[in-house]
Amino acid sequence: MRPRTQYKNAAQLIVVSAIAFSLVACGFQLRGAPLVSSALEPLNLDCEAPVPASVCNSVQEQLELGDIELASGEDANYHLRIRNFKQDRRASAITVQAAAAEYTLRHSVDLELISADGVPIIASTSLTTSESYRYDETNVLAKQREEENLQQQLSDRLAQQIIFRLAPITPERLQDVRDNHQKANAPGDSQPSKP
Repeated sequence: MRPRTQYKNAAQLIVVSAIAFSLVACGFQLRGAPLVSSALEPLNLDCEAPVPASVCNSVQEQLELGDIELASGEDANYHLRIRNFKQDRRASAITVQAAAAEYTLRHSVDLELISADGVPIIASTSLTTSESYRYDETNVLAKQREEENLQQQLSDRLAQQIIFRLAPITPERLQDVRDNHQKANAPGDSQPSKP
């Protein structure tokens, strides 16, 4: 009877391992993100503290996967600036004993894309993502790990939103933005005021 129990335990371990591996493997991935146009090359990725490295690394990875040439500040034609990272954790549900039963995590950054000659391609835009999770006081370590995983997922989602903002920028769109910028800033276009 004992060998049968060992086989049963081993089989359960294999099944649990396979399920865990499947869950990790189907976690949030940016590989399905749209391609960024080569019209933005060379591109400078400028992340300013306190933007987490996980957000910057995810964006950089996606740009590299899309074969976008990255360059330093002065060698770039376009500057992608990621700024003003904010992180928030709030209790979103309370138990009868007035303890937190659920938390909501929220991350946000500001994104801006500017050409080397100062034309705003994407004006400063705030991107936000959030996720909720249940909190169990009796299992603090597991919930802490869950929160850390959610923090990484939120960073990946912000990176995906940034890539989605860059994806529709084609050479034609860039030219339209430049033309509109020149028209808006051309001297003599303002109407003379009437006395």
